[in-house]
Amino acid sequence: MRVAVAQMTSGSDPVANLALVEQLAGEAAEGGADLVVFPEATMCAFGNDLSAVVEPLDGPWASQVRTIAERLKIVVVAGMFTPGSEGRVRNTLLAVGPGVDTSYDKVHLFDAFGYRESESVEPGTRPVVFTLDDVTVGLATCYDIRFPALFTATAAEGARVNIVCASWGAGEGKIDQWSLLARARALDSTTFVVACGQADPASSGVPLTGTAPTGVGHSAVVSPLGRVLVEFGPEPALEFVDIDPAEVDDARGKLPVLANARRF
Repeated sequence: MRVAVAQMTSGSDPVANLALVEQLAGEAAEGGADLVVFPEATMCAFGNDLSAVVEPLDGPWASQVRTIAERLKIVVVAGMFTPGSEGRVRNTLLAVGPGVDTSYDKVHLFDAFGYRESESVEPGTRPVVFTLDDVTVGLATCYDIRFPALFTATAAEGARVNIVCASWGAGEGKIDQWSLLARARALDSTTFVVACGQADPASSGVPLTGTAPTGVGHSAVVSPLGRVLVEFGPEPALEFVDIDPAEVDDARGKLPVLANARRF
């Protein structure tokens, strides 16, 4: 499986962000990727009125992503916002393309470091996986990366790859934490972890305002034994990595943490 990781900076306009998705997905397809991963909040950056852009999974934005994915014959994973209840939205990952059409609603909401995502976002309730070319892939979003149980749950459902789409909040030590957590979740689940974050807006000359998590970059792809295969800097970029699912079997033979785990 060839995976493209599209580290980008979303703005406030979903139409402009969609054009960037089309451009980068096209470059990913030209590079031979089977799957292209975009960050959390690809549809619209945090710090904006999310209720003004929210759309259902069959709405115009998601439908256009489907059209792009089908035309390019590539699976696209991208963050968007869908309707919730009681005036809140859902922080949703859309996964669409040939043979794939599913979504995941972020389970763990970012009520930390002075930000309260739960005030505007309704949490999801379950893990989600999909299958691409006989490889099962799990989905997670940003703050989820701090919770190992989600990753072992998707592994129990057959995941060999776990995708984490993020708009990671800036702050002291946060980049180190992001890198450490990506490696730790790979080791917990003995899966490849594809961790795609929003680029640091400052790297594109966009000043930071408020407490909304708008990204730090440093996306990465990590092997099932914790080896970093690809690591980004802060700026927007598109990178490719070839994943061999057989490495998961090898890792689980050497380090059978899933088989050895005890429940208390």
